[in-house]
Amino acid sequence: MPVLPVLGGGYIEIKPSKIIAVGLNYFDHVKECGNILDKESFSKPKEPILFAKTPNVLVGPGDTVYIPAIAGEYGFDLPRTDLEAELAVIISKRAKHVSAENAFSYIYGFTCFNDVSQRNIQKSDPSGWFRGKSFDGFGPIGPLVVLTGDMPDPQNLAVKSRVNGVLKQNASTKDMIFTVAELVSFISHNMTLEEGDIIATGTPSGVCTVQPGDIMEVEIENIGILRNPVEQEKI
Repeated sequence: MPVLPVLGGGYIEIKPSKIIAVGLNYFDHVKECGNILDKESFSKPKEPILFAKTPNVLVGPGDTVYIPAIAGEYGFDLPRTDLEAELAVIISKRAKHVSAENAFSYIYGFTCFNDVSQRNIQKSDPSGWFRGKSFDGFGPIGPLVVLTGDMPDPQNLAVKSRVNGVLKQNASTKDMIFTVAELVSFISHNMTLEEGDIIATGTPSGVCTVQPGDIMEVEIENIGILRNPVEQEKI
């Protein structure tokens, strides 16, 4: 499991019992996915869309992300493995039935997360998103953790991604449909969050396909740049 530096000193091993990710949590990403015609016509849903990523996805800064060999066995016409820049929340202690008002007292800190997704498998699996989101290495995290008390405002952070230095995503966490506090509260009412668990809070518009040889970057204001190369898995 990755070991990340903590801003201000020390290190933390990233070893969650679970990773809870949030789908379609930015208005413009919903639009680009074709779920609605335009941002203005979309009203806030009653509940966040949740899915799981398994801990085997976690890799650290600089680690290689491998496009899984099995994806090539299907003969997809347009194979897509996508980068998704996200703000990650690390839980500090057991949380159950937490209110949004008290949510930040259960957050250890924040870091960058890349919700790498094998899009063809994600969209074709009858069981849903699980397999396309949980291949080995499909959750780069880092480069450091900013403690909750050192983060000025997690709802006003620039979120960017780049592939080979070219800007792909450029947004702000202020555009989230559900805020960090609302997500922690909602998830804790559905399952117990344990110390070290991770919430990936969703990606903005601009998700893009990566290929072997590419360099992915996720940058979040006040945190830094998470950089990982992409290669093809060989059996």
